[in-house]
Amino acid sequence: MIYILLPAYNEASSLPNLLKKIKEVSEGKEDYKVIVVNDGSKDNTLEILEKLKAEILLEIVNHKLNRGLGETARDAFERAAEISQPDDIIIRMDADGTHEPKYIPELIKKINEGYDVVIASRFQKGGGMIGVNKYRSLISLAASLVMKIFFPIKNVKDYSCGFRAYRAKIIKEAIRIFGNSFIDLKGMGFTGTVEKIIKLRMLGAKMAEIPFQLRYDQKIGKSKMVTSITTLGYLMLILKNIYPWGNQAKEWQKEIKKLKK
Repeated sequence: MIYILLPAYNEASSLPNLLKKIKEVSEGKEDYKVIVVNDGSKDNTLEILEKLKAEILLEIVNHKLNRGLGETARDAFERAAEISQPDDIIIRMDADGTHEPKYIPELIKKINEGYDVVIASRFQKGGGMIGVNKYRSLISLAASLVMKIFFPIKNVKDYSCGFRAYRAKIIKEAIRIFGNSFIDLKGMGFTGTVEKIIKLRMLGAKMAEIPFQLRYDQKIGKSKMVTSITTLGYLMLILKNIYPWGNQAKEWQKEIKKLKK
């Protein structure tokens, strides 16, 4: 089973086309289910999703109030972990049209080669960013380079792209061990995207990448990313995880040692 997770806030304009593309890519090839977490959207996202349930296997998790990407992604992963089997695949995408579903089959193929996490990477040969200004491009590249220095992961260049596939088993283990702290810095913008692979790195997850073109030119509406908050979040990630401390971290280490035996 393939579970496709879509955190969504005010995405009424993009979701119908995105879900149509997901259906075209997935139908007849894999059993799949889409889980959308509607994060207190102020437009008619929820109403559109309810109508689309007649066309695609779709589950809606609804936040009455906007809680931010960190909590929304956490709820999506917790729901997928709850209903999935260990060998299932969980794919997380953005709901704004910038992540093309045509990459889903390649992500699945790579997971089936034996990887725990596969990242759709802008920094692999053949990847890139379309419609992103130079400032944002440099920020994304710099963030990944900094994280690579502090948290080196074999085969990984793109730490901040949220378009990824995960083996359900590794997500289940992460949520069991880290609990609510799997995504700890929930109010720090897009920090949770990086935090997830840092935590999975601690578990010894085997990771790989495929080339990916970010289609920012297809985005409808304004960006929800606040660069200053996300940058602060990255700094806090480094401080909290370069050498985890405290009683909670000791408990994590005990569970991780058991997992690796």
